[in-house]
Amino acid sequence: MNTDNSIFIYSEIGQLKSVLLHCPGEEIENIVPDYLRRLLFDEIAYLKQAIKEHNQFAQLLRNEGVEVVYLTDLMKEVLQSEEVKKQFLLDFIKEGRIDTEGLTEALVEYFSHFSNNELIHKCISGVRKEDLHHIKRKSLGDMVKNAYPFYLDPIPNLYFQRDPFASIGSGITLNVMSANTRNRETLFAKYIFDHHPRFKNIRRWYDRDTTHAIEGGDILVLSEKVVAIGISLRTEAEAIEKTARNLFESNESFETVLAFDIPKTRAYMHLDTVFTMVDYDQFTIFPQIESPLDVYSIRKGIGDHLQISSEADELSAILKKYLDLPAVNLIPCGNGDPIAAGREQWNDGSNTLAISPGKVVCYNRNYVTNEALRQHNIEVLEFESYELSRGRGGPRCMSMPLVRDILH
Repeated sequence: MNTDNSIFIYSEIGQLKSVLLHCPGEEIENIVPDYLRRLLFDEIAYLKQAIKEHNQFAQLLRNEGVEVVYLTDLMKEVLQSEEVKKQFLLDFIKEGRIDTEGLTEALVEYFSHFSNNELIHKCISGVRKEDLHHIKRKSLGDMVKNAYPFYLDPIPNLYFQRDPFASIGSGITLNVMSANTRNRETLFAKYIFDHHPRFKNIRRWYDRDTTHAIEGGDILVLSEKVVAIGISLRTEAEAIEKTARNLFESNESFETVLAFDIPKTRAYMHLDTVFTMVDYDQFTIFPQIESPLDVYSIRKGIGDHLQISSEADELSAILKKYLDLPAVNLIPCGNGDPIAAGREQWNDGSNTLAISPGKVVCYNRNYVTNEALRQHNIEVLEFESYELSRGRGGPRCMSMPLVRDILH
């Protein structure tokens, strides 16, 4: 296998070489209490501290020898083509649910005065009504008054780079987001994988023009042969089947997709909020998902058919079987204390990002879970998490690995 590929992910724990991030910006300051639910936030974050924490996260990764790539930098390079920039803006405006001629023209004119860097940040931060002064009212939609303060919504969830696409093997799933408010996030990924010289021509196991939702937080590459995907609040079974079929029809090494049917609640929005891999044979898990958890194995069948089976066993036994391990250890979030587990799972105590086998990045606030990890010989690297955690995502949620070394 050629690890020089721009996408190369065959495990959760191989030495991390390159990762994609987005540092939160003004979009965070465009979250207001009346529209928290619309933008999928539970609280309002303080931007200055959030940036400080995110910079700590990025520097921690660099200190470990990881290349940190920023979404905004890639998009600036993509938009150097005037033709691509023009099409991106039209797509972005349309996917922002702007369909009227007058407002579309006004937005195109507004964005035309920005540099590429300013344009990208303004697309992400949102366009307030006060930003546009001259709109030719050409339709009823242009004329009707609306109290909502934005023409284009901010995109505050963008710092969770795990979700819009997912690296699997030498390809990606370009995802369909469960909530309309997040679908513009995948447009950035589409343009990067369509036009950026480093990333274009990457295989796609799923594409954003499809019907059913799938998000990257539900996708875990457990080994060269096994991918786990959560059937969750935000990922549908049909999308998992299609992804599995495309993987099996390729020349990739994957043989099994394990579908984890987790409770459909906001607290457990993705599989990686309750379950992540921290070493060859160790995982951190939120204990309350184990008893209601159903696991299904998907394998290549005869012809075009998939072989789908229900795995009637405990999770540790299922993992032991498919990962070909002598034993598997599940480290409980909160170290077995139900009160600590509930508190720390809410703050993404199980959402770890592996740097290498047995070395993970965690929020410092989840000190009970972090100590449990250390008791099982896992090295824990911590950074501050006062404000970033308000978005309901942890270190894994905030990062999309692009390249990991192969495990030996």
